[in-house]
Amino acid sequence: MAASAGGFGPEREAEPAKEARVVGSELVDTYTVYIIRVTDGGHEWTVKHRYSDFHDLHEKLVTERKIDKNLLPPKKIIGKNSRSLVEKREKDLEVYLQTLLAAFPAVAPRVLAHFLHFQFYEINGITAALAEELFEKGEQLLGAGEVFAIRPLQLYAVTQQLQQGKPTCASGDAKTDLGHILDFTCRLKYLKVSGTEGPFGTSNIREQLLPFDLSIFKSLHQVEISHCDAKHIRGLVASKRSLATMSVRFSATSMKEVLVPEASEFEEWEPEGADLEGPVTAIIPTWQALTTLDLSHNSISEIDESVKLIPKIEFLDLSHNGVLVLDNLQHLYNLVHLDLSYNKLSSLEGVHTKLGNIKTLNLAGNLLERLSGLHKLYSLVNLDLSDNRIEQMEEVKSIGSLPCLERVALRNNPLSIIPDYRTKVLAQFGDRASEVCLDDTATTEKELDTVEVLKAIQKAKEVKSKLSNVEKKVGEDPRLRPSSSPPTMAPASASLPQPIVSSQGTPGDE
Repeated sequence: MAASAGGFGPEREAEPAKEARVVGSELVDTYTVYIIRVTDGGHEWTVKHRYSDFHDLHEKLVTERKIDKNLLPPKKIIGKNSRSLVEKREKDLEVYLQTLLAAFPAVAPRVLAHFLHFQFYEINGITAALAEELFEKGEQLLGAGEVFAIRPLQLYAVTQQLQQGKPTCASGDAKTDLGHILDFTCRLKYLKVSGTEGPFGTSNIREQLLPFDLSIFKSLHQVEISHCDAKHIRGLVASKRSLATMSVRFSATSMKEVLVPEASEFEEWEPEGADLEGPVTAIIPTWQALTTLDLSHNSISEIDESVKLIPKIEFLDLSHNGVLVLDNLQHLYNLVHLDLSYNKLSSLEGVHTKLGNIKTLNLAGNLLERLSGLHKLYSLVNLDLSDNRIEQMEEVKSIGSLPCLERVALRNNPLSIIPDYRTKVLAQFGDRASEVCLDDTATTEKELDTVEVLKAIQKAKEVKSKLSNVEKKVGEDPRLRPSSSPPTMAPASASLPQPIVSSQGTPGDE
């Protein structure tokens, strides 16, 4: 039976009685281990103990709780591993455990709780163990400023305890008071919540489906969440004004689930401080301090309007999702680092209108064939285009004129198998070829020499192309076309002025 996800809301109904059944045994070396299945509502788990463990438990309960010392089936020296004895002992040990649970219906004694692994799987046992840990080490952890790791199951247990409204110290042991947890969480700055992909431990509990509330954390600066269900996480907004770095991985199907969980209650909403137009049913505060957001390795298919709530974001990681189109990024004026690698992008048209100040852009592992949309990203310094579908060297011209570009990755594209691929790519950067690092490999002097040759060849081709164009224009315009026959020369006498004879004649005539 799968574990129930539960929910947020009113106090749960009365807790069902816990059960412990001995469901089998196994021989380990020279002794028998008994397999116990513990059931607590919809949750169940397995514990293994040999008879000597039962004996130790019984001795402590006799001393501490004065239970009947004859309750435990006696030891057997001869034939202790025989099948008949083992089967009888399985039944007797089950009766023993059921009797103990019935004797302590509200809170099991500490020694019994640990014997049945309540500290790992049962709500009261989990919170008691966590409270005791923080009672002993809480101040030291806060003083060291280290990241505190906690499981979704632990948060679920604390959430359920708070909803039930029971005394914060049901066991009577001050060390296990829930107040130790609340005091610690309201001051904690660095939190990590990591679930499991499958069932947790020996139980049927699927942590990624458990709901929990993070509103007990009031001062978080950094939070990492993985393998949880973002739809079942509440209260993170309590840290909106202090949280600077957030990572939510393997947990979300949309950005809105993470950034605007409360928006699901409203049809129309706008971020705090927006110019309101039209009907709005909710004004939602922005993440005022958030500058780094990692939403990689999720199932996000679009960059939705919830990005309006993170206006100060500088580093955004959306890698390993299913994003199809670059939308809404124009709202992120401070964005300088964007990772969209391993998504489903096929076009970059107009990207410069949305990423005007970007310095690092990772687009590896997409479906890109053309790069024309990158030609106006004048602030771009680092660009990764590896593992795409770029075939034509002509496409590299779109990034060859970018003035700040220093590092480019084009490996594992169809064009990377072209002969002299590196030098042909570097030649697209003209005089800046020596400043560009291609595929994480510095440009060599030999490559630069080859680039100069290629540039000279390219320049000669351009000159030839220009001359060809001029000749073509001349051929098409009759006014510029020369005559096909040579000009006719007039007789010399015809071109010379005739002498004028004086009326007095020449001097020799006298």
